[in-house]
Amino acid sequence: MIVAGLGGIGNGLARRYADEGARLVIGDLDAELATRVAADLDPSGERVRGQPLDGTDEDSVIGIVSAAVDAFGRLDGMHVNFTNADDAYLPGGVVDLPLETFDEVMRVNTRGFVICAKHAIPAMIDSGGGSIVFTASIDAYNGAGTRVSYQMSKAAELALMRHIARKYGPKGIRANAIAPGLIWHYKFDENPMPDGIVDQARARQMIKSRFGRPGDVAALGALLLSDDGSFITAQTIAVDGGVTFRP
Repeated sequence: MIVAGLGGIGNGLARRYADEGARLVIGDLDAELATRVAADLDPSGERVRGQPLDGTDEDSVIGIVSAAVDAFGRLDGMHVNFTNADDAYLPGGVVDLPLETFDEVMRVNTRGFVICAKHAIPAMIDSGGGSIVFTASIDAYNGAGTRVSYQMSKAAELALMRHIARKYGPKGIRANAIAPGLIWHYKFDENPMPDGIVDQARARQMIKSRFGRPGDVAALGALLLSDDGSFITAQTIAVDGGVTFRP
């Protein structure tokens, strides 16, 4: 299995999947982070391996897919978790949006997911089938007056997920997306969000006792990637404490 993108949520994904017994190759643009997390999860290096990954670079994605197949003989799953949110705190709307910001967000969050799918799916088909999971966001369908690039990119990820489920389902490929709300992790402790954002997010939740945690996303990911989730495909499932209400 591959976890593409570590950090706040990604570290939690890798830990849960390793605890479940998965054999993992974990990748991140921060090569030192990937190496450190892998060593923490599996000092022997027999079940968890870390390597540099630029999800927007085709050769880099080919490299991590090949590394997983070479190390473990097959590829059964991939969780694509990296993201770019350069416009998250920009105050303006589309009229004020710098096009270079739009281009970079879409390059990472849309083109990068396409590249990962393009090269993971054939390897999973060769292995007899598998599951691909995208970390999207409730912003994909929850309108906001800002961060339009991010919203558009996350909606595109859902379209790609549904395409994969439809096109490659007959070949044994399942595809689903997890749409988190605000998931509190160590990066928010290191870099506090602007005033008011936290209070606004809490006010929208039905569950007021806490924010989501990486483990909440990882628990759902573990289901979707496992045999226990073998009849679930083409779905977007929110992990947001009740912010969204969807049929």
